[in-house]
Amino acid sequence: MKKRSVDVAVIGGGTAGLAAYRAAKSHTDSVVMIEGGPYGTTCARVGCMPSKLLIAAAESAHELSKAPQFGIHPQGEIRVDGAEVMQRVKSERDRFVGFVVDGVNNIPAEDKLTGYARFLDSHRLQVDQHTLVEARRVVIATGSRPSWPESWNQLGDRLVVNDQLFDWDNLPESVAVFGPGVIGLELGQALNRLGVKVTMFGMGGQVGPLTDPKVMASADELFNQEFYLDANARVEWVQREGDQVYIKYQDKQGEPRELWVDYLLAATGRRPNVDKLGLENIKIELDERGVPFADPKTMQTSVPHIFVAGDASNQLPLLHEAADQGRIAGDNAGRTTRIMPGLRRSKISVVFSDPQIAMVGETYRELTERLGSCGCFATGAVSFNDQGRSRVMLRNKGILHLYAEQGTGRFLGAEMIGPSAEHLAHLLAWAHQQQMTVSQMLQMPFYHPVIEEGVRTALRDLDSQLELGDGVLEACLQSTPGC
Repeated sequence: MKKRSVDVAVIGGGTAGLAAYRAAKSHTDSVVMIEGGPYGTTCARVGCMPSKLLIAAAESAHELSKAPQFGIHPQGEIRVDGAEVMQRVKSERDRFVGFVVDGVNNIPAEDKLTGYARFLDSHRLQVDQHTLVEARRVVIATGSRPSWPESWNQLGDRLVVNDQLFDWDNLPESVAVFGPGVIGLELGQALNRLGVKVTMFGMGGQVGPLTDPKVMASADELFNQEFYLDANARVEWVQREGDQVYIKYQDKQGEPRELWVDYLLAATGRRPNVDKLGLENIKIELDERGVPFADPKTMQTSVPHIFVAGDASNQLPLLHEAADQGRIAGDNAGRTTRIMPGLRRSKISVVFSDPQIAMVGETYRELTERLGSCGCFATGAVSFNDQGRSRVMLRNKGILHLYAEQGTGRFLGAEMIGPSAEHLAHLLAWAHQQQMTVSQMLQMPFYHPVIEEGVRTALRDLDSQLELGDGVLEACLQSTPGC
């Protein structure tokens, strides 16, 4: 077995791993990146980019179907060629992956090691059966993988996750989507708009990543206008019958139903790839899922020379978060001096459904747990149903909730489902990161007529509910320790 000694070993070559490698290299040349699977990052291969390609095709078909509402009547029947749709998805997907692979190919060969790493102790890694790596510092950036109930394995190739869906050569006739989260909503709605019969099941009433009950109720209502979605489904039986999946369930009225579909799409979450790392061989503090705890500002674990980043960190599983975490982890792993906190930006997440879902800063649930018992935050709202520009474009659906702190008026966060939510969320995230108050945000320019005017309406509503001043702030601070 070969032996190598390095300053930094980065386990994983995805978004977080590549960011960690580059950051560590700015401090030392003695860095190795260990990767056992394909390069290309989850986002480019099976995540954000191919899903947006499928969504783009679906949006094109949907816009044609809406045209008669404007008095525009496309000639003939709208025909979706599933083979052509999937061919473009795959070819463009491969193009995006190629860009990432080209970047990896520019990394010196001696800095890359192929194989799966496993800790023998806190400084030694065994890579497959061919190399023993001794590292002064280690970054875990092993990503995540889809997870689903073990009983579904009997479905064979009738069970798919997003990893396999983007390799389809054609579109099926019907799909049951389990999990109305980010992946389920994006892919399920896109397939439905491309002519696939979609039925969606969830658990516990959850729709998307939303935590605000009123925003979530709006989302549930809007998606049900397009396809059957039961966010609190009672599924009694799932089994394979020939080349189809048989599902027995109770509908929302409690009536027994049967369903046969071509595929079951499991969008039931992802699990960090840390279970085969040999973490039991090192004394590292883990959470209930077996994932190492990490300081969000430094990405340092309970073992001072081991860092974790990206989906493996069990924090927000988004590409921009993985890149930031990887950069911070790699920077600290590459240092020989003291550990430094890195820049953590305001949280922002988007679901590319239609209407889009977006969340900024602290969620409603987080604020309720932190401030709700003392009434120290207020909520401002706007409905897009009658918002001018949204109605002009027939995109007038959804609501926006903004949250601010009593006493100071500081903007704390937002949850929304509505038109152009991806753009509204960016404006709000910039305001959140600058720790702006509602008053300061209302002093910013708003053009007319634009969808952003809806943000101003919500800000005005929020401003009317705020009580400002040191007395209010003092009351909040003294009411409970959590506030």
